[in-house]
Amino acid sequence: MLSNALSIAFWTCLFLVSFTYIIYPLLILAFAYLFGRRTPRYVAVKLQSQAASSAAPIANLDESVPTLSLLIAAHNEEADIEARIKNALALDYPAGKLEIVIASDGSTDATNDIVRKFADRGVRLLAYSLNQGKASVLDKSVPRLNGEIVILSDANTHMEPDVAQRLAAWFLDPDIGVVCGRLVLTDAKTGKNVDGLYWKYETFLKKCESRLGALLGSNGAIYAIRKALFPGIASGTIIDDFVIPLDAKLQSGCRIVYDPDAVAYEETAPTMRAEFRRRVRIGAGGFQSIGMLWPLLSPVHGWVSFTFLSHKVLRWVCPFFLLGMLGANALLLSDPLYASTMGAQAAFYALAAAGNWLPAQPRFLRFFRLPTMFVSMNAALFLGFFRWCLGRQGGTWKRTDRTNEGVSLPEAQPVGSGQ
Repeated sequence: MLSNALSIAFWTCLFLVSFTYIIYPLLILAFAYLFGRRTPRYVAVKLQSQAASSAAPIANLDESVPTLSLLIAAHNEEADIEARIKNALALDYPAGKLEIVIASDGSTDATNDIVRKFADRGVRLLAYSLNQGKASVLDKSVPRLNGEIVILSDANTHMEPDVAQRLAAWFLDPDIGVVCGRLVLTDAKTGKNVDGLYWKYETFLKKCESRLGALLGSNGAIYAIRKALFPGIASGTIIDDFVIPLDAKLQSGCRIVYDPDAVAYEETAPTMRAEFRRRVRIGAGGFQSIGMLWPLLSPVHGWVSFTFLSHKVLRWVCPFFLLGMLGANALLLSDPLYASTMGAQAAFYALAAAGNWLPAQPRFLRFFRLPTMFVSMNAALFLGFFRWCLGRQGGTWKRTDRTNEGVSLPEAQPVGSGQ
């Protein structure tokens, strides 16, 4: 009967939405506890303590650490690039072992001129005349780097001074191919940590997935990869920081780990419109990446196939489950049970709409904004799907508007504090 088919559709959609957002986090926590392993952190402190207790001079220790290349892709970043370069120059790493490279993607402002001012301090400029998109710039620039390890970052990101040491130290383990650091979102005017509940939720998932050896991608603001494992990336790739690490894993079988103590800071989007546009782009990139990384869904890839399906694929198609729930429910209103579920859905979406007008303070009100965030995120994914289908989401970028204050490192934020 039609009503039975609609009932099955409704409860299946409800289960899949609940699975990816509620059940999966509980499962991944249990699996990480039961089957995961605590990877020892090969932090720089260990290396320093070894040097302090050794008769060998510090210079010998400097010779043993890998060479690094910090690659920052930029497009029309004249407002931020000088501060970003100064932050990079302040990284604590042995002299001669770290190169800083700015890859300018068709910048038409003063970005290139500002970078050239730092040439006498070893900062290299790779200037591309056309705006080709970040993926193309990375694909062309990485082979031109000198470091054994490549740290990828953005022009609006500021790193703690010990980030280079912490990321590099992980590569003492030859099985590790990619290391993702922790990005802290800050308010540009106050410098305070403004990580929301959703960001903390995602950080929790990263920690669990990392313990299972099934971390999915990285954050483009702060991650490192062995240059030899860099897989190359197709022009027009939208979410390169997701595709590059997983493609490296697909090709080499390397491990991807998460280090919450390697900390970088980035300013949040100044407006809801800018944040929504960013999420639409991520949504389009997510659907694109399925076509690139679908072999990872095979069970032969173990935990990665489980996390990729549960954490990413099901979440990206969640807008269609929500619409399926709503449509099936509307056709079953004659049943009192489904009249009540429709009432619950209506109340949820009304609360989501009301959340747009809730004040930021007091802090407990943020819990009432969760429906707003959830609906907005799924609306962005829905729009991103159609932008991907129509080919309207290209790989070239438009600089995100930011406040004039830029990013400042929060003085009260301890580097070693995990989320």
